[in-house]
Order: sequence, then C-alpha cells, then structure tokens
Amino acid sequence: MSERKVLNKYYPPDFDPSKIPKLKLPKDRQYVVRLMAPFNMRCKTCGEYIYKGKKFNARKETVQNEVYLGLPIFRFYIKCTRCLAEITFKTDPENTDYTMEHGATRNFQAEKLLEEEEKRVQKEREDEELNNPMKVLENRTKDSKLEMEVLENLQELKDLNQRQAQVDFEAMLRLHRLSEEELRRQQEEEDEQETAALLEEQRRLRLLEDSDSEDEAARAPPAPRPQPTAMLCEVPEAKRKAGSLCSRSQLSGLVVVKRIRTSAQGAGCLQGQAPSRHGAPGSREDAEPSPHPPGQSSLSQLGAYGDSEDSDNSA
Repeated sequence: MSERKVLNKYYPPDFDPSKIPKLKLPKDRQYVVRLMAPFNMRCKTCGEYIYKGKKFNARKETVQNEVYLGLPIFRFYIKCTRCLAEITFKTDPENTDYTMEHGATRNFQAEKLLEEEEKRVQKEREDEELNNPMKVLENRTKDSKLEMEVLENLQELKDLNQRQAQVDFEAMLRLHRLSEEELRRQQEEEDEQETAALLEEQRRLRLLEDSDSEDEAARAPPAPRPQPTAMLCEVPEAKRKAGSLCSRSQLSGLVVVKRIRTSAQGAGCLQGQAPSRHGAPGSREDAEPSPHPPGQSSLSQLGAYGDSEDSDNSA
C-alpha cells in the first residue's frame, strides 16, 4: 500500500503534459477579498461617511487594457453600509495610491493637494529647463539669492536672540556649584539626623534595660558585703580538723576520775609496782583506771575530779 502523503509522484513513460486539459477562466473574473477602505469617502446616494480603515467584503477584478510599467491595475467593488449602493475605486501604482471611480466622493485632503501642487511646479520647471540653457542659469541665480537671504535672516534671528538673552556662563556655573553644595549640605544634614535618631534610640533602649535591672535588684535581697578582716578570723583547715577531734563527745571517755587512796592502798601500790620495775609482767588493765561510764558528761567528770583533789589535800 502506498503512502498517503508523498512528495514525488509517479509519471509513466508515455506521459505528455500537453494533453492535460487546461481550465479556461475569463480574464475579467472577479474574486471575493477582504479589505479596508483606503481613504475617507462619502456616499453619493445617501451621504453616509465611510472612514478610512473600515472593513468590507469586496469583489476584485483586473482592469482590462490598463497597465502601468507592466503592473496590472485592479478594481474593487464595495457597498455602502447604509444604502447598499455600489462604490468602486482602482489602484494607482503611479502615485502609490488609490483613485475613486464611481459611487462616492473622496473627502478633502490638504496634504495630498499640496503634494500634487509641488509635483506640478517641479514638472513645469523641468520642462522649461529642458531646452532653454538661459532659463537654467536664471533659475540657479534665483536659488542662490534665495539661499543667501535665508542665511541672512537666520543670522539676524541669532543676533537678536543673543542681544535679548544675555547668557552669563560664569553665573550659570556659579549657580550649578551652589546647587551642588546645597545638595551636599542637605545630604550631610540628613545623615546627621539619622545618626542622632539612632543614638537616641540606643540610649532609650539602654535606659530601659537599666531600669529593668534596677527593679530586679530592688526586688531581690541584698547580697552580704564582704568584711575586710574576715580573712583574719578564718580558721585553717588543719586547726578545724584538730578541733573536730577534740570535741566534747570524744574527750568524754578520756577523763579519769581520781580515786581516793588510803595509806594501806598506797603501800599495796608500792609493793605491786616493785616487781614491774624489774621487768615482771604486769597487767596494764590493773594499773589503768576503768573508764567512766559513757552516760556521764565531761563536766560532771571534771567536777568529780575536782572533789577528789580536795579530799586528798584535806587528808
């Protein structure tokens, strides 16, 4: 199966393009085209104004026996928007414009008339200079005089303006310098104002922080002030430990109550101590007094010790 969309067609060997029948269309065949009105016009039938740029569904045909430099001229048929009267106009390749032909009148255009007048004058002058050399010289002389007059008038206008408007360049420069200094001074003042505003803001924040800290300090109890002579009253660590060892509870068992000795007991003691001097084994428990019961305090023991001394002295 062959492709549906192809670029190359098959031509048989006996193909003869002259045998293909050609479609014969009339030369004045009309085509329907969409266009806009090329200029302002007014309908002759109803007086309706048709402005430039209004869109129409027009019929286009080629004008027979009218050619400009090999360019064909086309005619367009439109209908009035109010009365449906037929209006026709043609192309004008010579003037790159359109010409009204039938059914309406073209509105007045001053620029177009002025251009046409200038073209007409220029064409007449060229025709005169074509076969008359003296006319060429005369026209050149007139042109040079006209140019000199224009230059003189321009110079007079310049002198008049200079006399009426005395421009002092030094004053202009001075004013420009003063304006620059004023602008710089304003910028410096603005910078100073911004700096002062920032400093004021920082000072206000610092005052708020100080007031908050003072309120907190007033609410909190005052801290004790250090005494200058506190270091003299401090007890060293070694003495503190020694004092702890010599506490009342520990010394309560070391205090011994002095016994009341009689003469017989004194002699027995002397006899009992004699063997110990010569190395006899003696019991330390017999020599040492028994400790006081732990129930008594050290003050009561000291009182008892004092009473025993008084009894010895009295004996």
